[in-house]
Amino acid sequence: MAAEFDEQERARLLKQYSEIATLAGGLAHEIRNPLSTIRLNLNLLSEEVEQGESARDRRMLNKLVTLQRECGHLEDILDAFLQFARVGELRLHPTDLNAVVKQFVTFVQAEVTEQGIELSPHLDPDLPLVGLDETLMHQVLMNLVRNAEQAMPDGGLLELQTYEREGRVCLDIIDNGAGMDERTRSRMFKAFFSTRTGGSGLGLPTVRKIVEAHEGTIQCDSEPGQGTRFSISLPPAALSRDAEDGPEEDDDSEE
Repeated sequence: MAAEFDEQERARLLKQYSEIATLAGGLAHEIRNPLSTIRLNLNLLSEEVEQGESARDRRMLNKLVTLQRECGHLEDILDAFLQFARVGELRLHPTDLNAVVKQFVTFVQAEVTEQGIELSPHLDPDLPLVGLDETLMHQVLMNLVRNAEQAMPDGGLLELQTYEREGRVCLDIIDNGAGMDERTRSRMFKAFFSTRTGGSGLGLPTVRKIVEAHEGTIQCDSEPGQGTRFSISLPPAALSRDAEDGPEEDDDSEE
């Protein structure tokens, strides 16, 4: 019965994810074309600047290299999202969630500091491994941090907490920003709903779909003026269907 239930749940998720497959194809086309143009022009600018020898040229080249790297990162995210949306399958590997969070903190630290936001990680050192697609989990973190940044336009405190509860591995993202009312909370995971002018309304729905594809759950606690807490709960790798076999073992052995 348990196996039958698992297959039914898997079929339900696959059906749910298929609704964004057509959207993902069109979105990919709209993003990939201008992104390719940006990368091409960045490459041309880099070729010109790298011939210079002044300190100003070096600074410009460093900035261009950073932009090129971030364009590549965006393409990686786009490719992973398309695979996820069209196939409904993730590339899960037993992973240290703390390591993923630490890597993300390093990646986003300069950005949040510039906006007057203090980033405070509190990580449980004894977490079990979880089955993760690291690229998509990075996207989850980025979307939730972007959400927190928008809630704290004048700066604030952003906490990332990991812990274990009732056999699950948990990650909380907590801000002390503007908070959300009940109407916003009830609609925030619906596609195309956004309280921000120019927002796509796809950030939080994508977060939810990625978390659910990891056999996880996401909840939100928020009140106007009291900040917001997003809580993600994931199964340990030993219980995750796609990560049961663990990492591939090296066939080489000492003779």
